[in-house]
Amino acid sequence: MIVVAAPPDMLEIDRPERIPTDDPDAYDTALECLRRGIEAARPETLVKRRLSVSAGTLSVTDVEGRCTEHDLEAYDDVVLVGAGNAAGHFAAALEEAFGDRLTGGAVVTDDPVETSVVDVLEGDHPVPSPTGVESARTVLEHARNAGANDLVVAAITGGGSALLAAPAEPLSIDDLRMVTEELLACGASIDEINAVRKHCSAIKGGRLARVAAPATVLTLPISDVVGDDPSVIASGPTVPDPSTYADALAVLDRYDLEVPDSVRKYLDGGSDGDHPETPTADDSAFDRTDVRILGNGRTALEAAADVAAERGYEPLVLASGVRGEAREAALTHVAIAEECREHGSPVEPPAVLLSGGETTVTLADDHGRGGPNQEFVLAGALALDRDDGGVVVSAVDTDGIDGATDVAGAIADATAVPERTGRSALEGNDALSVLEEAEAVVRTGPTGTNVNDLRAIVVASPADSGRNRKG
Repeated sequence: MIVVAAPPDMLEIDRPERIPTDDPDAYDTALECLRRGIEAARPETLVKRRLSVSAGTLSVTDVEGRCTEHDLEAYDDVVLVGAGNAAGHFAAALEEAFGDRLTGGAVVTDDPVETSVVDVLEGDHPVPSPTGVESARTVLEHARNAGANDLVVAAITGGGSALLAAPAEPLSIDDLRMVTEELLACGASIDEINAVRKHCSAIKGGRLARVAAPATVLTLPISDVVGDDPSVIASGPTVPDPSTYADALAVLDRYDLEVPDSVRKYLDGGSDGDHPETPTADDSAFDRTDVRILGNGRTALEAAADVAAERGYEPLVLASGVRGEAREAALTHVAIAEECREHGSPVEPPAVLLSGGETTVTLADDHGRGGPNQEFVLAGALALDRDDGGVVVSAVDTDGIDGATDVAGAIADATAVPERTGRSALEGNDALSVLEEAEAVVRTGPTGTNVNDLRAIVVASPADSGRNRKG
């Protein structure tokens, strides 16, 4: 087992003695790519890099290099609201940046930290809970109390959809839990999942901005979705929603989901015009809103690429938006790694192939335990040539929670898992059991961020797997 502890300032990797590969440096390089990638996407790193308060002016520079400024002297109060796996860490970093200009607020997270002004409230992820409902209502209350002369800063990170759980009347938290469990198991994309969750919610899909109006709302997302669509990140509580009740119903039908009658009745009613739609771009709720994305999956990939180059490997970012079935994505990555190792294309080894995005797993009826990143590594390791130890496959969910498990992901080469055992586990979506047995899982605990999946495939030079490094 690889354990990654998360102290306040940096992540540290505790490398085990037993590394089942002919090239231990490949394992160390993969783990360091994962560590530095996660670290680069943590809120405290991003706030220091992209946000400053000087002479009463707030300056924010987003991932595209675009800057916005707010005169904090023009506001009576500056209130922080938000949700997500990293929202507690985000709140602490923003408190430090704003100083005494931040007057209050509340965020919901499953990784609470100590703060002095903002209330850090608990919720549950990936399935919402009654605790999360109470916490979400507190967030709504802070937004509702904001006035026209106030600035509401929304700190939004991945995981916010489950953590910011406020069911629309007359739906219950049990309704939300059952719908969420069905959606997570069916292989639906995050866009599809969130289209349903928005339309079962009193806070998602722009409704938090509607409650906060006419206050000025500045949304600062750390994106965990492919394409960085703010309406998808945490189900877009403060931005316009392009999806509809009809879209939500189409997702239920597309995947033949068994949801409570109350949910289908409510969505049918919305489609028929019985309930207001989520607000669109022309809604007055967005007259005084702005969105600046502080970090995303590419943030982590760029840091991981720097690690590879520093260690004498040629980095190649394959894509930041990989999606689809995890095991199928693994086969594509392995094919590229083999092409690289055998023919020096698309990059000559020693090299590190990097990718991000969000893969999914369609669960078998009688499934075991695992997650997309564990399944990616297991499928990738099984696809490798067992007589060639020159490729190491690693993948983690950057929030430290892969699927509904307590591991972040895994790392393995072709020899890590017995062929028959591995294929049986893959067939039953039970990657965790065999990867734990092989001491191939990566545990981090909560990492303080969430920018989705991060994968590093290390390809050694065929001539000298252990020693041939560039530079």
